[in-house]
Amino acid sequence: MSRSLVKRFAPYLAGRIRENHRLLNFSSVSALNEASSSSSSQSDTSSSLEVVHLSDNCIRRMKELQSSEPEKKLLRLGVETGGCSGFQYVFELDSKTNHDDRVFEKNGVKLAVDNVSYDFVKGATVDYVEELIRAAFVVAENPAAVGGCSCKSSFMVKQ
Repeated sequence: MSRSLVKRFAPYLAGRIRENHRLLNFSSVSALNEASSSSSSQSDTSSSLEVVHLSDNCIRRMKELQSSEPEKKLLRLGVETGGCSGFQYVFELDSKTNHDDRVFEKNGVKLAVDNVSYDFVKGATVDYVEELIRAAFVVAENPAAVGGCSCKSSFMVKQ
């Protein structure tokens, strides 16, 4: 019975993987084109819809983390395929930026987003939430997302 179930769902899963791969490749090409055509400073010319915002809770938590570290870390936000809705957010603490990063800063706290992930999160707000079952950085609002799971770690992209 489980073998027939796998055979029935394999085409569906393969289609979802192809679609996610297509969206990531399209986003990657558009991000590279945008980066090569832009020669001005990103922070000075960004409108509100192009900036990734940091909430007060996010800034507070990052300052707490930075105070306990000898080297000042920045928060890195990435997007990868997976999760229950097709794409998932990935947060990491990092000590350096890469050449393809977009860096957003508020009150001394820096958020780095690579060019590929940027198209999926521009205009979004990063928050820090403390709940009974977990405490984590989350993307609270994302204009590029049409839906997602209740844990706010995965989302679907507007087409």
